[in-house]
Amino acid sequence: MPFAIQPAGATPQTVAAGAKPAASAASVEKSFSKALGDAIQKVNDAQIESDQQVTALANGQAQNLHNVMIALEKAEITLRLAVEVRDKVISAYQDIMRMQV
Repeated sequence: MPFAIQPAGATPQTVAAGAKPAASAASVEKSFSKALGDAIQKVNDAQIESDQQVTALANGQAQNLHNVMIALEKAEITLRLAVEVRDKVISAYQDIMRMQV
């Protein structure tokens, strides 16, 4: 019997029966899109929270400077992480595009 690559999560019964794998390309695309959207939303939320705390500090409403600085650092770190992930994705895409077929 020749060697065949089988989809992840496929059992011998589903492969023998010719059933499609559980995760289709559309569902994987949706889950990736949702994960990416959630990550971007978290970065945005951190930026909004830090902006609100800075505004409250400027208006004299914030009681604790430490909390404002922590919110600013969280926002900066999440933004840096997002930029690094973006750079890695672009680099991987460029590597794939340079591959010879």
